Amino acid sequence: MFSSIRLRLSLSHLTVIVLAMGLSAFLLLSFLEDYFLDAAEDSLEAQARITAQALIPGAIAVEFQPVDEDWNPAYNTVQQQQVSNIAISTENLPSLPIDTSLSETDLAYLTDASLQLSTQLETRIRILDAQGIVLIDSQQEEQGSDLATDSIVSEALLGKTSSRTETSGEDTMHLALPAIDDGQIIGIVYLSQSLGDVTSVLHDLRSRMVLSAGIALLVSAIVALFLSRAISNPVRRLTTAASAVAHGNFDQQVPVRSKDELGQLSRTFNDMTSRLQAARQMQTDFVADVSHESRTPLTSIKGMVETLRDGAVDDPDVRDRFLSTIETETDRLIRLVNDLLLLSQADSEALNLHRDSVDLSELVQTAIYQFSHKAAEKELDLQTEINPNTPTVWIDSDRIEQVLINLLDNAIKYSRPNGTVTITVTPGKNQSVLVQVRDEGIGIPTEDLSHIGQRFYRTDKARSRAEGGAGLGLAIAKAFIEAHGGQLWIESKEGQGTTVSFTLPSA
Repeated sequence: MFSSIRLRLSLSHLTVIVLAMGLSAFLLLSFLEDYFLDAAEDSLEAQARITAQALIPGAIAVEFQPVDEDWNPAYNTVQQQQVSNIAISTENLPSLPIDTSLSETDLAYLTDASLQLSTQLETRIRILDAQGIVLIDSQQEEQGSDLATDSIVSEALLGKTSSRTETSGEDTMHLALPAIDDGQIIGIVYLSQSLGDVTSVLHDLRSRMVLSAGIALLVSAIVALFLSRAISNPVRRLTTAASAVAHGNFDQQVPVRSKDELGQLSRTFNDMTSRLQAARQMQTDFVADVSHESRTPLTSIKGMVETLRDGAVDDPDVRDRFLSTIETETDRLIRLVNDLLLLSQADSEALNLHRDSVDLSELVQTAIYQFSHKAAEKELDLQTEINPNTPTVWIDSDRIEQVLINLLDNAIKYSRPNGTVTITVTPGKNQSVLVQVRDEGIGIPTEDLSHIGQRFYRTDKARSRAEGGAGLGLAIAKAFIEAHGGQLWIESKEGQGTTVSFTLPSA
């Protein structure tokens, strides 16, 4: 149903907004309703005190005190002023005893006085005696009725001011206040006031809030659509680009227009496609290089075999020379296949390492001895600098010996005659041993330095191929070192020489 991320984002934003607005409106309306009801109750209680002072003899001792603003902020200045004005207008009303002994004349007078107050207060006034009997009713409907069982009258008969709100029909607030003289309840003032004004105000507030919420919701929907589009557009571009990559098109790049998580995702995607494209190019180059490296010896072998088959086999000199060349080219192919197998095992982390605690100085001396004759042919001086405090290393000695042989072979191969090749072994950092093979040869051009160690990469392709190299020696050395948990790096200056360094974990 909600298949579009843009739609889901918009709906999620709107859901949060609607919930927040609904909860805020509910809390605000609840607060305002309590506020106005408290104000109405405070005003009604003040009116009841004025009525008691005006109509009940002895209750004049119950001094009228306006409700404290600090105690209830709902009772505001306007209401206090209104009640004070009514209090002044009732100061000269005479008080008559509140009991059944009232004459008809006195009763009529009190009824007229209550009607006057009721008109001024817009409140129904009932005066009850100490037994809860209605003596005076400004609406003249319940005179003589017994209201002692009324809940708020019962509270008033116990000396407590009490109120309640009725919501059936027209909302009305009722309040019963005891009139006390010398600690005795001498009567009860029972007031009833319509809450129509409060209801009207609350209804108006609800209407305004609904209208405001509708406008806010519309604006929020528009903003949510823009925000969701800002999020969904990059996702859509990433989806399209990822689909293209899945179909083999690796040259995909998406624009990076932010620094947030989506921007980081876009940058990561671009980096991934660049690496995939580079890996595919490397794979293509690898296949081409393997084909090229194997084609040369195979072509040579095929040509010599055909020549021998055509009759050259009868010539002993030609036969022996051709067979020797075939053997050399076959060995070259075997080395190439073995090297590729080693690299494949390294890539799949399938190299079998037979580790042991080994003294590197012995491996170095063995490698030096193997190349002593080759170095002598170029009049090179092979030197070693081994720190006596160098710890033993935890390695596969056969693999590391092959690393030393590959590095020494390159150092001698690219050194000038009468130069020096030095192997240095010293303690390294973080419980490791540092080995360096340094020559004074032709060096490596700066533009080629970052490619050294890549498979089949050679700075001097013609010379390397002529000397039998396939460009895999450093790649194998690096794979062996990294399989041991070490690192290999190269430093070189063209025309001054090259230093190949690697680290191995100490035992």
